[in-house]
Amino acid sequence: MKNIKGTDEAWDSGQLGQDPKHAKRSPIDNGALDEAVGLKSISVRMPNSLIDDLKAIAEINGLGYQPLMKQVLTRFVESEKKKALREKASEARRRAAEEYKDREEPQAAVCG
Repeated sequence: MKNIKGTDEAWDSGQLGQDPKHAKRSPIDNGALDEAVGLKSISVRMPNSLIDDLKAIAEINGLGYQPLMKQVLTRFVESEKKKALREKASEARRRAAEEYKDREEPQAAVCG
């Protein structure tokens, strides 16, 4: 199939495909939208003072408190995962060093 000359450029520039006369609004399905972007709505009870503090911090940073809460929770989870991995790696290094040490120590001769 052969393209009409200049068609790709017309789509890229918006000359084609962006006329509101040919647009149709799709119904919003929030469940499908959330699923498509990997989100799940939850309900969490928190002290009013904590929510007020989050709202104040969010306002200072120019965002809503719920996006801020997502950022806070994401940072916490990433930090905890890194901490757990560091602890596992440290334990593995310690065990490897012990095994190496055990192999290097001369075995006492058993005389009978």
